[in-house]
Amino acid sequence: MSHSGSSQTALRTRARRLAMQALYQWNMSGNNLDDIEAQFLEDEDFTKADKEYFHELLHQVPARLDEVEAAFTPYLDRPLKEIDPVERALLRMASYELLARIDIPYKVIINESVNLTKKFGAEQAYKYINGVLDKTAQSLRTVEHPKGQGGSGLLKK
Repeated sequence: MSHSGSSQTALRTRARRLAMQALYQWNMSGNNLDDIEAQFLEDEDFTKADKEYFHELLHQVPARLDEVEAAFTPYLDRPLKEIDPVERALLRMASYELLARIDIPYKVIINESVNLTKKFGAEQAYKYINGVLDKTAQSLRTVEHPKGQGGSGLLKK
């Protein structure tokens, strides 16, 4: 992988982490997305993040929340409201990426989500997140996933 590709990956990884934290904050506080975004833009760590990707995740996940949640809720073993808020933010964000960002391989999305869950979620939660997202990817990424069967993987306009 080229240095610029590696750098872009690191920028996107940080954007995902910050977006997950911002989506968690939005879920818990109900604050305005623009206010939350402004707060994160002031963070020193934000200079090392893909700002456009952060903005997309922060605004598109809530804008398409019904579609995003419909993608993964069939694979939950309990009601969504009982899922830990950090893990809920991760499931929403990753499912949005699986639906809308078909330019990103599903394995990358799942791996990034598992890594974030290991860092911010409950002790063994990464196994659950991995399982739910793998089943979601099977459904949404039929061409890409070896066990895929289902929809187109595209959000409807």
